[in-house]
Amino acid sequence: MATDRPPMRPTREPRVTLDDLVEVLLNKGAVLHLDLIVAVADIPLIGVSIRAAVAGMETMLEYGMMRDWDEATRAWAERSVVRRALDLREDEAVVRRMSGGHLLTEGVYHGWRPGTVYLTDQRLAVLRAEPREILWQTELSGVSAVRLVPERTVGGEERLRLELTLADGRRELLSAKEPETLCDLITRARAGHLAPALPPGLVTDEDPPLAEGHLWYQEPRRSGPVWRGGNARLTADGLTWKSPLDARPALVLATAELADVRRVPGHGPAGEGSVLVVTTTGREEVRLAAHDPGLWTRRLEAARPVAAAG
Repeated sequence: MATDRPPMRPTREPRVTLDDLVEVLLNKGAVLHLDLIVAVADIPLIGVSIRAAVAGMETMLEYGMMRDWDEATRAWAERSVVRRALDLREDEAVVRRMSGGHLLTEGVYHGWRPGTVYLTDQRLAVLRAEPREILWQTELSGVSAVRLVPERTVGGEERLRLELTLADGRRELLSAKEPETLCDLITRARAGHLAPALPPGLVTDEDPPLAEGHLWYQEPRRSGPVWRGGNARLTADGLTWKSPLDARPALVLATAELADVRRVPGHGPAGEGSVLVVTTTGREEVRLAAHDPGLWTRRLEAARPVAAAG
């Protein structure tokens, strides 16, 4: 038989500090419901109805709020970084970027200078991040020929390099993570058949994901494990998970480390039956939670090495 409970009323706790309030807002959040009527001489003139959620960005994203704003902001930041780094022209767009380098053959120093190779619809450049500097660049109209040439490294490994012949007869040598792809793009650019530039925010040198989306990760801490929401990305190389507030991924698992993936009964952040356990080859267990645990289980199973799956 249900019993009537007294209505909840605001309380005042003098020992609560501003730090306590900030901690609650960041970790748990608060929902504000406010109805305000402004009256003059007992005549209601203005009505204000406010429904607001106040929480840290990590908590907001965990509950699916402000995700569009977060994604748009990140895409804008990426475009801004690329634009500042290369000083992109108004009508210039990045087509592809990948790790690589340029062989310096002039001056006192001769050797490879590592960086990131940027191919735009107008030029080719090699950029160093720290300290930020354009190591080498040329207009695509100034490239008269491009071909792949093998080079044997100090360790005896043979690698493909890109040899560019410029209009003035000079030859430049570049290294690239995907030399065949870059060579093909430059060749198509010279023929006037350059592929359309990638949409802003999608410029990447990463492998295409097998699965990507919001996941919760049970992060081990000294005071006990804590569920945290963030973005997971599964590629052929491995699984990474990163909170929106983290500078780098908090979880990195290579596919070679995946020994077993299974769903476990119980309640998780996404509801009943949302938890899956990933066991590594070192017999460590990683707990994740998803709105679609079945999909993530199948994708992780498919990414496991054949030897481990057997």
